[in-house]
Amino acid sequence: MNKKGVGEENTMKQNCWEFKGCGREPGGKKSEELGVCPATSDERLDGVHGGKNSGRACWVMAGTLCGGKVQGTFAHKYKNCEVCDFYKKTREEENGSYQLSIILLSRLKK
Repeated sequence: MNKKGVGEENTMKQNCWEFKGCGREPGGKKSEELGVCPATSDERLDGVHGGKNSGRACWVMAGTLCGGKVQGTFAHKYKNCEVCDFYKKTREEENGSYQLSIILLSRLKK
């Protein structure tokens, strides 16, 4: 995990729920109404692209929020994710370190 150590800078990058302000993080303004988003709590992709839990790989997680609606599986939602401003920002920031969705999906199966 990218925790701040003595004399080190915090290497955590902005997560999807922070960027989008969806309110589905634990204790968030919409978490009771819509449920806690799996990207905020699923630890299998913790640290990917410098994020917390799946916060910088939300496009591979089923049950994330898009357009005010909870989304389904990767196969059903990915076309929407490709045009998402957060997805584009993450790909740009990660440049040569961006992990392809197929790799991330395989990590979720473990």
